[in-house]
Amino acid sequence: IRLQCELAQRFFQKGTNIFDLGCSNGNFGISFMEKMGNNEFSMTAADNSKPMTELYSKRLESRKNNNRIKILLRDVNEMELSNASVVVMNLTLQFIEPDKRDEIIKKIYDSLVPGGILLLTEKILNSDSDFEDIQREIYYDFKKDNGYSELEINKKREALDNILIPETVGTHFKRFEKAGFTMSTIYLKWFQFTSFIARKDGV
Repeated sequence: IRLQCELAQRFFQKGTNIFDLGCSNGNFGISFMEKMGNNEFSMTAADNSKPMTELYSKRLESRKNNNRIKILLRDVNEMELSNASVVVMNLTLQFIEPDKRDEIIKKIYDSLVPGGILLLTEKILNSDSDFEDIQREIYYDFKKDNGYSELEINKKREALDNILIPETVGTHFKRFEKAGFTMSTIYLKWFQFTSFIARKDGV
């Protein structure tokens, strides 16, 4: 989140929009608002979970300049995007049907002004199946070390089966290129969790 806010601040252009698609309870938006201080910006945050958007709204209530963030209870596939210099998607694309992913990334690209960026974080699938198994084991060990029981880990895994559908890094890069992005790279990676930045060419 800290790195995303840094990148978003650097690429944000006055008079344009910021979109946080799949905003959850607002960690990015609130952190970005604090980083911007009294500087003007306009952000639209959307999520299809009512409990998450309600929690986000409560978190915003007591904060200065909270009118700079508009929260919508909406499926990101149905969002209208325009005049954006920053679009953020954190662990969201992986829950969208694979056959709709090209379309939403292209929609984001088309909505960006020249020089605008997409910041995308996803749980990715390793193209080497053996290393994918090792990654998974280490991640589950990490959960256990942080207090999760074997039962909780298994329940979470079962709940996400066929719902969270990860893709390889290569698939993401190909999708960026297909949408029109000429620059895309990884700025942060921890095993499966990978953060990408893709930029639309300037004028």
